[in-house]
Formats: sequence, structure tokens, C-alpha cells
Amino acid sequence: MLLTMVACGVVWAAWRMLHIVAGGQVDVHDTQALEHALGSPGIMAALWMTFLSTAAAAFMLYFWRRRATAAERAASLAAIRQPRTWLHVAVTVIAVLAMTTGITALGRHLGVDVEPSNLGPIEQAMALNPVFICVFAVLLAPIYEEVLCRRVLFGRLWAAGWPKLGMLLSGVVFASMHEMPGMSAHSLATTAFTWIPYALMGIAFAWVYKRTGTLWASIATHGLNNAVAMFALNAAFGGA
Repeated sequence: MLLTMVACGVVWAAWRMLHIVAGGQVDVHDTQALEHALGSPGIMAALWMTFLSTAAAAFMLYFWRRRATAAERAASLAAIRQPRTWLHVAVTVIAVLAMTTGITALGRHLGVDVEPSNLGPIEQAMALNPVFICVFAVLLAPIYEEVLCRRVLFGRLWAAGWPKLGMLLSGVVFASMHEMPGMSAHSLATTAFTWIPYALMGIAFAWVYKRTGTLWASIATHGLNNAVAMFALNAAFGGA
């Protein structure tokens, strides 16, 4: 992930530098002016870098260590056709939404700022390109995050006979990907009230994967949860 992120940053900087020089915006010999003109990647570029780096790590590990066998793919397809699979998806989505709503309400009751640190960037992206951010949040992110956290991490421990440990660790990794403790200006209480719901979400997504036997169930649960969040955010923008 780190190597891909650095590579994306280098490519972006090179492209931006060529654009600046070709446009004659600054003197190529003025290093300070070039650095100022270069600036930093915008929110859309940052989202693409996040997508490419995390997806690259997820699918590299999938094909290297956790590629589905023919039997697993057949079982997954059979599970998709079962109505109970989608009942589990619906119940898990409702449970996750109730849990996050309850924890958020508790935090506000206690006077804690419960806004996650990624809310600001998401709002910026929504203002710039609402279609892309919705596709990113509802379709792209759930696929690569579930491949990485559930198929690769949880699936490895599940196969080794430690499903409960796998659920816990996949929840911890999932939460840390979204709200890394100590990496923002949030207080300890705010971090707890944003980190814990993400961890519980990760555990719930692992549970629905294990319960149904198909990763598509956890992807669908994740995507539906994000769709509700994006709908609420879009409604807030509309109200504003």
C-alpha cells in the first residue's frame, strides 16, 4: 500500500510539473516558485491514490495467498441464490445502522464530537463530483476493503480455525483504516466514539461472510451501509 501510494504521488507530481512547465506558468529555474505552483494533490487525486494503493494491496494478497478455489466459488454462487443470504444481509445492515446511530447519539448526549475525520474530505468530494464519490463509497471501496479485511485477513484465520480472532482483528484493521488513533486532532473520547463503530462494523461484516459463506454478502452489506450514509449526506447537502 505504501509503495503504491508513493508511486501514485510521484506520477501525480511529474504530471503536474509537466503541466506547469508546458503552460509557462513559472520559471523552470525558480525552484521555490515551482514548489509553490506544484502544491499538493486535491481531494479527488487523493481518493484515486487511496483506491489504487489499497486495491493493489488487497488483490495482490488475494491472488498470492487467498485466491478462491473452484469449490469455494461454486459454494459462493450457491449461497448468493439463497434467500436467507439476503435476509442475513438485510438484518446485518439494520443492526449496523442501529448500532452506529446509538453510539453517535450517546456520544452527542455526553457532549463528544462524534464526526469522523474523513467526513470533511468526503464532503469536499461530494461538492466536486457527487457521482464519483457515491460510486467510490458504494461500489469500489466495499469491494477492495472486503477483499482485504474479510477474504484475506479474516478468511486466513477462519481457515486456520480461529474465526473469532479473525473477526476481532479484521474489525481492528478495518477501523484503523478509517480512523487511525493518534493521527488526527480529535480528542481520545472523539476517537473512541468514531473508532469503535468502525470496529464493530468490521466484525459484523465478517460475521455475515461466515454466516452466509459468500464474500458477496459482506460486500453487499458494506455497500448498502455506505449507500445509506451517502444518502444521508446528500440529503444534508440538499437541505443546506
